[in-house]
Amino acid sequence: MSVQTRSAPPGYESFLVGRAQVVAQQSLGGAVREAMAAGSLHEWAARQPGARGMQGRAIAWATALPNGVEVVVRHSQHGGLLASLTQDLFRAPARAPLELAAALRLADAGVPTPEVLAYAVYPAFGPFVRADVATRLLHGAALPEAWNAANTEDARSALVDALAALLAALRRAGAHHPDLNVRNVFILGAAADPTAAVLDVDRVTFGAAGDPALAVLNVRRLLRSMAKERVGYGVNLTSRQAQRLNATAGAAA
Repeated sequence: MSVQTRSAPPGYESFLVGRAQVVAQQSLGGAVREAMAAGSLHEWAARQPGARGMQGRAIAWATALPNGVEVVVRHSQHGGLLASLTQDLFRAPARAPLELAAALRLADAGVPTPEVLAYAVYPAFGPFVRADVATRLLHGAALPEAWNAANTEDARSALVDALAALLAALRRAGAHHPDLNVRNVFILGAAADPTAAVLDVDRVTFGAAGDPALAVLNVRRLLRSMAKERVGYGVNLTSRQAQRLNATAGAAA
């Protein structure tokens, strides 16, 4: 099976490296081609001196492209009950094009999220493919680490304000993130004025801008994650802080 060339959104180009179909920002096409000259994008990232492993469903690698642009390269993996069976196999063209489209739409709507710099889709067998996605490296901390490092009431209040701002931005965009959990929120900026960004947007869907029903789904999903992972991740909201997030999403009782 060969992967057919897909059209690329404005500012991106689509090309083949071997049998892999690649979509990359136009300014990064040469660097991505160079990185993939000897294999997959994820394999290349894992071999780079100083590459930093980041644990998720699979290890993602933080490194720099040959032109110096800092990236995180992730190999797409399934989650859920069937993950042990489906593993990294997806029906073509996988979720990578959806992630790029969602990230662009979120950014246009003012929702902080990592910039998708490139993706590569590799034919496996039949209708199935594997995929790698490269996003721009963000400097900061995942929500649990940022929460545990915030050792004053003012610092945690600032984090709640950042979460509220993220939920409000998602509401304005009409975006529903079905897996909005504590590991999918990343905190940027100074402790006194942080910004919350949303990660793993390949399953984000869009409805009407400002739809309160979608906003309620987002905040309830995030609060459920906080309650479920309270022991493991230590993100303990007070009732007033939870009410603040509910009110932001229009979910106040």
